[in-house]
Amino acid sequence: MDGRMTPRRTGPRWAEPETWAPEAVLAGLVLVYGLLEAYRSAYAGGAILLLVLGFTVATALSRHLPGAALVLVWLMGACQVLTGTSVLLVEFAVVFVAFGCARWGREVTVVLSGLSIPAAGLVVAFLLATDVFRGMLLGIDQARQVQDVVERLSDTWQLGAAVVGALVLVVPWLAGLTLRFLARAQRSQASEEVAHADAALAQREAAQAQEIARLRDDQARLARDVHDVVGHSLAVILAQAESAQYLPDDPATLKRTLATVADSARTSLDDVRRVLAPTPDPEPSRPGGFDELVAGVRSSGREVVVDEVGEARPLPPELEVVAHRVVQEMLTNAVRHGRRDRPIRVERHWPHDSFERDLRLEVSNALADAGETQPISVVDPGGPRGGQGLPGMRRRVEAVGGRLDVRRRSGPDGPTFTTTAWVPVRA
Repeated sequence: MDGRMTPRRTGPRWAEPETWAPEAVLAGLVLVYGLLEAYRSAYAGGAILLLVLGFTVATALSRHLPGAALVLVWLMGACQVLTGTSVLLVEFAVVFVAFGCARWGREVTVVLSGLSIPAAGLVVAFLLATDVFRGMLLGIDQARQVQDVVERLSDTWQLGAAVVGALVLVVPWLAGLTLRFLARAQRSQASEEVAHADAALAQREAAQAQEIARLRDDQARLARDVHDVVGHSLAVILAQAESAQYLPDDPATLKRTLATVADSARTSLDDVRRVLAPTPDPEPSRPGGFDELVAGVRSSGREVVVDEVGEARPLPPELEVVAHRVVQEMLTNAVRHGRRDRPIRVERHWPHDSFERDLRLEVSNALADAGETQPISVVDPGGPRGGQGLPGMRRRVEAVGGRLDVRRRSGPDGPTFTTTAWVPVRA
């Protein structure tokens, strides 16, 4: 690019000079022939020159302004009849007007040009019947040649005139109409191809959007799983490591504590590997049971009081994963933010009659310090920018039709933090 900007055209396309080149050349040929014919005519005069000029202009307008060309042809015909001007061969340029009206004219122009053909035939027949047109036809030598051709085409010169008129007007008009329909069919086919291409593009974009949404869902699920596994394990390991500081100087006890820390880290590593496996099982993986979670917290030196209400029953794999991850996150928050000298209370309430359908999971703990609990209590559970803790729990529970409730209460022993989840186990 040379940096120069091409001026933008704002007018209609027919106003562009370069689009008139074919018509200008054709009109120039008509003008030259008409002038030569007028020069050789014995009746040369202003009316003949006007006739030549009129058909020249009509030829030039036949493509871009066919309606105006049609009107001009009728005006020239009327002028010729009124002035008694002889018929010129240059008037056969009307074939370009007939073709242009049918090919490029508007629908009104196409209809009017089609009606003009029989109308012109009636006018000519009337003039022939009154001997007006015959006198005009015999005015010049070329016209006499036309008469000879007409008489050879038929026994009656009227029928011959009709044949010539059909050749001059009907054939080019039908040719233009045929090309018009072909062009319309091509445009329709092109529009259909564009529509198909747009539809295919829309389908590809929709499929791409679905794939992106699926990948984001997988990413969010992976983040929740990693958070649940690593967060819980690290909280337990941290609690075990901190408890080791208060152990007596007993190498055996210290070794057992370190072995417990190693087991917790090993279990966490196995869980992370299972979560990050490139080809996960089609069924949701079944994590460790409820008792293992409680035992892991107890191994860190924390007291856990479990209250089981109702008859326990096996859960479907997807609900078992949800219940396990929810309890895991509840215990993680209790270990991180609860007082070490107060027990963590866990309750599992199973539905025991036909009116209950939810498994209620509840974990409560006494808060060590109001300031330390602030990161939990101020989390917006429904906020889109929340972390993977409480918001992650809420998304898990709501995904299976359950609900989550988080409350902070003040009691005689200080503030407590209670998290309750309802997981539907019955339709």
